[in-house]
Amino acid sequence: MSPLARLAAAAAVLATTVLGATPATAAPASGYVRLAHLSPDTPAVDVYLKSDSGAVAPQTFRAVAYGDMSQYLRLPTGTYQVAMRKAGAPATEKPVITTEVGVDSGGAYTVAGVGRFADLGLRIIKDDLQLPDAGKSKVRIIQASVKAPVLDVAGKNGTKIADGVEFATTTAYKEVKPGSWSVRVVPTGGGRTSELPCTLGAGSVYSLIVLDDQSGGLKPQLHVDAERQGTVPLGGVATGEGGTAPRSPWPGALLAAGFAALAIGTLTAVLRRRLP
Repeated sequence: MSPLARLAAAAAVLATTVLGATPATAAPASGYVRLAHLSPDTPAVDVYLKSDSGAVAPQTFRAVAYGDMSQYLRLPTGTYQVAMRKAGAPATEKPVITTEVGVDSGGAYTVAGVGRFADLGLRIIKDDLQLPDAGKSKVRIIQASVKAPVLDVAGKNGTKIADGVEFATTTAYKEVKPGSWSVRVVPTGGGRTSELPCTLGAGSVYSLIVLDDQSGGLKPQLHVDAERQGTVPLGGVATGEGGTAPRSPWPGALLAAGFAALAIGTLTAVLRRRLP
């Protein structure tokens, strides 16, 4: 076999190896789950998450207290069991409450302990990570205050976000202007007003959780659901494509093909110059 033929064969093997190393399919389907404790009179709990299919190892979150919310967990699609036990209780002890959550491809869910301890329940809240237009922010209210069972929420300038939000309920997302806000939370019918200075990023998504404060008032907390500049926490979502779009495998394949072609062309040209 001539040197040129041997080079061509080697280059073909190189191209096959490089291209074969590039995934030809998208990443496995997955969704996002986060956990929250939103029951004012329920003590700290240990939260257990287990896959029905065994796709992921069981996970435990210790001493989750009122007002705590985890970051998103990226999970393969399927069904998951969520259980709450008293903080420090053995894993063999019967859970206080349990539920199951079905994770769809691209879906996002908040699994929260809600209500009073006497009628505590686990609620699955569907999250909408679809980013708004760049000139808007998107926010919703999660009402977890028992001291003010019905709330009105507005900006300091009077711009309404939601009215009559009842305890243990969640509003739909609402688009508002991004920028600096001073969110006012007022118990319907009168009571102590609470304010939260915050900045809503353009093209981003938020949940405003209203909690009871130990001082007797209210404590609003702003949580990021999805950001245009960045990713969903622990999710790896390309939020610039709407918050749930998987990354395409094609750019990597094209880059590998380009390198292979460049290698073949370069080596062939070198050998041609050296051959008599």
